[in-house]
Amino acid sequence: MATLRWSLLLLYTAALAQATTAFHPKDYSKRTATCKASRRGVEKEDIVDIDIKYVNVNSAAPQTLLMVHGWPGLWSTWSKQIQGFERDYHLVVPDLRGFAESSHPGEVQSSGSLPDIVDDLICVLDDANVSSAICIGHDWGSSICYEAARLRPDRIKAVVGAVVPYVPSAGDFLPIKELVPMLPTLTYQLFFDSQPKAAAMELDRDVRRTIRATLRTVASPPPDDFLKDKESFLSAWDGVEEIAPVPFFTPEEEDYFVEQYSLNGFKNTLYFYSDENRRRGWQLANSQGNHTITQPVLAIYPTEDPVANWAHLAKMLGSEQHLPHLTTHVMPGAHWVNLEHPEEFNTAVRKWLDSLPPLPERNDNKHDEL
Repeated sequence: MATLRWSLLLLYTAALAQATTAFHPKDYSKRTATCKASRRGVEKEDIVDIDIKYVNVNSAAPQTLLMVHGWPGLWSTWSKQIQGFERDYHLVVPDLRGFAESSHPGEVQSSGSLPDIVDDLICVLDDANVSSAICIGHDWGSSICYEAARLRPDRIKAVVGAVVPYVPSAGDFLPIKELVPMLPTLTYQLFFDSQPKAAAMELDRDVRRTIRATLRTVASPPPDDFLKDKESFLSAWDGVEEIAPVPFFTPEEEDYFVEQYSLNGFKNTLYFYSDENRRRGWQLANSQGNHTITQPVLAIYPTEDPVANWAHLAKMLGSEQHLPHLTTHVMPGAHWVNLEHPEEFNTAVRKWLDSLPPLPERNDNKHDEL
């Protein structure tokens, strides 16, 4: 039965990929922003240059959407949103530090707090000659957008947070290990934090298998035990010889994703899960005390994410209390809801964008995207 099930899933994902509008990631060229970054975890903290690669689309448009991926995303996981908005908006779509061709200052466990990534994004906006933007984030990208809005309201004028809610730092720091009893699907984060080298080796061993294991949909789900092992990320898939292709990618898109991750592997992408980085970000926000984000916010929560019931978690965290101009949209889908149901996702975003009060137009841009 298992073999039949996966054969049917292979056919399903192939049909779904053919039905989607083709996206050709190599048709989009990348610019390079050279940014200053703190390198910690060494005898003396120093400042080094890192290169952040980003795609720059429709630079003549008056309003900018800054699209921020999570883990293990890339700029190209915004494919359906790029296609949906590139005619009307200027799109700035980076690969975050340590991902694909974007470099990292080193010392991953201590050099990748949310404020660090916000600094990278501001550097990218500077390179693109953008004075202000609307930040759209998915997964960890949502957390980055919220922190960018909190730290830099002069540059981030509104936020779309997809999947992950705003987590205010008003209370005590909460290590992941204290959340796992309530949310066992966060157990994998203990593995990434405590054994980053072993985790990177496992993820790098077969990049395509790692990507296919992680980017699933409701109709093509991971095993029930996925994400619940503190000693392995992929162990739940051990009984599956070949994982079905990523349902919302064409073969070209999947090949591109694998190629990009094969350049530098996963080792420099795991900073999100470092207790040291999380604690550093919390300390800054907690000490500053400005936990309310006054900009307009659209929160999009999927109903069938195997990681968590995010809408419920947002209520537990008290997110709404710190977002006075919040609009919430709950929709069907798993974790990659922007790719699984792009039409509904894009429609919700466009409707919200159209409802915003007039935002300052960005200044003249000298950089073309292609």
